[in-house]
Amino acid sequence: MDPHHPVWTTSSLREAIAHQQYGRVVRILRQAEGLTLAELGRRCGYSASRLSRLERDLAPLADVGILRRFATALNVSPTVFGLLPAEEESAGADEGLGTPSGPNVVPGDRGATEEDPVRRRELLAASAGLAGAATLGLPRNALADQCFDLDRVLYEPARTAPVSLDRLETAARRARDQFQAAHYDALTQALPALVATATATREHAPHGQTERANAILADVYLAANALLLKHNDDRLAGVTADRAVQAAAAGGDPLTLADARRAVAVVMRRTGQRAQAQRLLLAAAHELQPTGDPSDEHLSMYGNLLQIAAYTAAVDGDRHSARDYIAEAADTAQRLGADANHRWTAFGPSNVTLYQVSIAQVLGDNGTAIEHAQRLRGVKLPTREREGRLGVDVARAYHQWGKPDACYRVLRRVERIAPDEVRHRPPVRRMVQDLLRADRRGSLPGLRAFAGRVGVRA
Repeated sequence: MDPHHPVWTTSSLREAIAHQQYGRVVRILRQAEGLTLAELGRRCGYSASRLSRLERDLAPLADVGILRRFATALNVSPTVFGLLPAEEESAGADEGLGTPSGPNVVPGDRGATEEDPVRRRELLAASAGLAGAATLGLPRNALADQCFDLDRVLYEPARTAPVSLDRLETAARRARDQFQAAHYDALTQALPALVATATATREHAPHGQTERANAILADVYLAANALLLKHNDDRLAGVTADRAVQAAAAGGDPLTLADARRAVAVVMRRTGQRAQAQRLLLAAAHELQPTGDPSDEHLSMYGNLLQIAAYTAAVDGDRHSARDYIAEAADTAQRLGADANHRWTAFGPSNVTLYQVSIAQVLGDNGTAIEHAQRLRGVKLPTREREGRLGVDVARAYHQWGKPDACYRVLRRVERIAPDEVRHRPPVRRMVQDLLRADRRGSLPGLRAFAGRVGVRA
């Protein structure tokens, strides 16, 4: 869309963007372009009836993948929908991660798009330092009494002392465990110290230990990548994923390399490159095709790649491929035999069901998503992070289904299980903003206090 189109100066569009009424934004932009519901629906892969429901907020827009799809179809910047600005996304191309093209078309109005990036920067930049080093059991001199933010650590020469590989490996494992325990605040505080120390240790690795140092560094980058994805910081997530691939390749472990390629593929999917993401996931899975008597770790990594490929296909609207890949992942989980957490995959039959919830939710099959979730009632998932993700996906399904009471109940349950999951996830804040707008009679007790806890001003 032409950035000089008169629609950008209208109060109706600016108000819709400011209040994050993204269905209304889509309708205004569609009409300004002279597109019918059917024409825009074909660009997005939706029926005219579903698009009409989305525009009228009968199926609220909160999913990042769907919002990016509308930005691409309307040829506008993702910032219109509260996602990363185009200039930040393009930074991923410097690391081998291409991004969708499109002009920045919100002239003079950044108020609705800065909240998430600013909050993420504050979380990552303001909290590192010696306390973070202590959290992971690193020595005090690991930071040379300095505080770093993650940007500086990634782009400046390491200014920390190396540690032994045993100590570094223990710290890297603890970081990945912290993520799976949904302790995102603690991990946010610790990561800059860990990345700096891991980089310095790899640079000074003893003779004959370079491969091991690189493998550990790859795990550190993967821990950082996982946290950045929770924050919706696709730019730094792309950097850490690419560096994980480089370190894993030098480390010589095929499972670590497959995990790193998965991380790259997830960033590709989130930045609109769904076909490329799918190819990378399937290529990585093909290289791990289990034959003979594979280890549990091998099966878990293979199955994890398949279920992520299934979700990627669903984000792209490819129901057939999503069904095929998740079925193969389910077969692999049955072959594994039980829920487990090999290589931090949390892979097993229950996690496949969790992905079936996610797939149904992103396809708009909200009733099916809830049915899948009910199969997990009473099941203890391998990690708190998985429990939190399941809850958020169920809440999103209820939200899209137009059931605010059920959405709110689930979010409160997630807060009890994994409080950082609701405090750190931008989709949660968008849902809470919608709940506040809808709850004009005060029928959701404690909503305003809950909103304050997750960073939304009532």
